[in-house]
Amino acid sequence: MRSTVRSFIKKHQLLTPDSTIVVGVSGGPDSLALLHFFYTIRQEWNITLVAAHVDHMFRGRQSEEDMHFVKHFCDQLGIICEAKQIDVPAFQRQKKIGAQEAARECRYRFFQEVMDKHSAAFLALAHHGDDQMETILMRLVRGSSGKGYAGIPFKRPFHRGYIIRPFLCVSRHEIEAYCHEHGLQPRYDVSNEKDDYTRNRFRHVLLPFLKKENPRVHERFQHYSETVLEDEAFLEELTNEAMNKVMEKQPGEIRLQIRPFQTMPKPLQRRGIQLILNYLYASIPSSLSSIHISNALTLLMNNHPSGRLDFPDGLKIIRSYDVCYFTFQAKKTNAYVLDVSVPSTIYLPNGHAIVSEFREHYPEEAKGNAFFILDPETIVFPLRVRTRRAGDRMAVKGMDGTKKIKEIFIENKIPLHDRDIWPVVEDGQGRILWLPKLKKSAFEATDITKTSYLVLHYKEQ
Repeated sequence: MRSTVRSFIKKHQLLTPDSTIVVGVSGGPDSLALLHFFYTIRQEWNITLVAAHVDHMFRGRQSEEDMHFVKHFCDQLGIICEAKQIDVPAFQRQKKIGAQEAARECRYRFFQEVMDKHSAAFLALAHHGDDQMETILMRLVRGSSGKGYAGIPFKRPFHRGYIIRPFLCVSRHEIEAYCHEHGLQPRYDVSNEKDDYTRNRFRHVLLPFLKKENPRVHERFQHYSETVLEDEAFLEELTNEAMNKVMEKQPGEIRLQIRPFQTMPKPLQRRGIQLILNYLYASIPSSLSSIHISNALTLLMNNHPSGRLDFPDGLKIIRSYDVCYFTFQAKKTNAYVLDVSVPSTIYLPNGHAIVSEFREHYPEEAKGNAFFILDPETIVFPLRVRTRRAGDRMAVKGMDGTKKIKEIFIENKIPLHDRDIWPVVEDGQGRILWLPKLKKSAFEATDITKTSYLVLHYKEQ
């Protein structure tokens, strides 16, 4: 087994010589064997070993005895041991989370403290080939996405360094044989034998069947895991490149252009949604699954112009015409009214600006709906820019009568998300003169012989 693990470490460059390694040690066969393995290569690699043990205080006297066992084992070999009792049941009640989630959060926080104390670059954990099989099978059954289907990574960034898992290349049976060969007498947690946990049911029912078909099946699962990770790295690169062209990032929000997103290949679409979720969530909720990603894709591919999904932890996905917003807080209506002095530049809450200036000649170059030209003699000052109001209507240039602002928004497929902050320009009598980028009113100057004109320019920043 030692040669297999050594080869695995070198193949994946799991650690470097002259390093300090923190080894998570529960006292069970897996972690005890891992600590002993590193002890046997400590001089060859010139590594400093630190054992880190947490008594989660779930099993009373028994778990306290586990802690004393680990301390005694380390004392015998001259290994630094950092051990701590943490009242995880109290933490669980405080946070209102599951027991395993609470234990993991407390344990990993302690690992960070130990890494800081000893300036360690590596945290070694004893997950092995059987754990890998269980994890992959569970995720295939319950659903996952992208890297999730690869199971447990052999190396990943963590805190000030990396988590490494050198035992993913060997089975539980090989580890137990290693313990027997070296006279190790590990502790056993009886909860690992109960079928109350999903993982234990996979362990006791599915794995024996697979091992009967192929005693080295854990190697096939590990090969599958590494292949998936390689493929994912390549697809993520393509996804990042494609998504940068179709989305805009803001703090706590992503704005996605739907039509160009729909032209992306399906594998990149799925990973694109995952990319958005990774950006928005500080920590991916355990309740988030592949079903959520499928629902988001259905919303984006639907012919209906609007829709909404509610994701875990308050994330909202709001579709409106050709734009989809991923946001933790639906935009609140922040009504505003701003006076437009001339000349000036008015910066708007939507991040754009309206520039106003006087011209002595008719500005032939000021064309399109981003510009509006006024004869100062035909309007009442001051000009104002404001948000829309119920019942707003304007006399649209080239049309008889007036038209509702709401209808103009609908015809131009302006997302609901944007309508409440869209600028509306009016004169001192409250007559709507211009909807920047959308429509001009009948008040626009048409006489090019005047000696003074007021030019408004809507500039998108």
